[in-house]
Amino acid sequence: MNVTAGKMVFLKHMLILVIAFVMLYPVLWMLGSSFKPANMIFSEIWIWPKQWNWQNYVSGWNGTQGNSFSHFLGNSLIVSLGAVAGNVISCSMAAYAFARLHFRFKAIGFGLMLMTIMLPHHVTLIPQYILFNKLEWVNTFLPLIIPKWLGTDAFFIFLTVQFIRGLPKELDEAATIDGCGPVQIYWRIVMPLALPALITTTIFTFLWTWDDFFSQLIYLSDVTMFTVPLGLRLFLDSSSQSDWGPMFAMSVLSLVPCFILFIVCQKYFVEGIATSGIKG
Repeated sequence: MNVTAGKMVFLKHMLILVIAFVMLYPVLWMLGSSFKPANMIFSEIWIWPKQWNWQNYVSGWNGTQGNSFSHFLGNSLIVSLGAVAGNVISCSMAAYAFARLHFRFKAIGFGLMLMTIMLPHHVTLIPQYILFNKLEWVNTFLPLIIPKWLGTDAFFIFLTVQFIRGLPKELDEAATIDGCGPVQIYWRIVMPLALPALITTTIFTFLWTWDDFFSQLIYLSDVTMFTVPLGLRLFLDSSSQSDWGPMFAMSVLSLVPCFILFIVCQKYFVEGIATSGIKG
């Protein structure tokens, strides 16, 4: 019986490994292709390069059109960190208001906020562009950062609301007895305890902003303002032939910040998604 159970466990693990390999194959192929010469990238399906070409990373890092890839990385960091800071602060404040405070039309406001989650981004694209163009924000980072400081991402507000609702209200009452007002309760009680939800917001906001191509393509036209997704696109149309090797090499490097962020915050990320509140 133990032998049979052991075989079943072994087969399950092998099946998981096979599925994981199939899911990771495109990423592994990109990693291997970043070291291949241009004439071998699409002629081989196997991951391991038969001939190593480190020049792809050198050429890719030197960039194109007079801008090194480090410049694109810096632009992406500015946009992503600005969006993260805005979402963490504004969404947590809005979530605290919906979860703890009492005010008129609270239920209606919360319902309208949830409706915006179901609203496609493309529906609001044209009026947003007209608004930002009137403000002369086009071809700057402002359209990509400022809206995040106004609590426009309803998904993160809803996520944080659900987490805050799991926190004992007795903590708020005890803080009120000690003389704390709503702002002090938010800053000293709710924010530290809602750390898993805030880190989940940080991870998702960073990843979505870092990988966002459409919004950055709409609002950024100057090459010096380009972010990583737009910088990678330059390798495909910067000359008569596409530089696939350098593009794959820089694609690998662009994954490093996302990978490090997720590994460091993985523990809090899982807890934030579960929105489990305080565990005894």
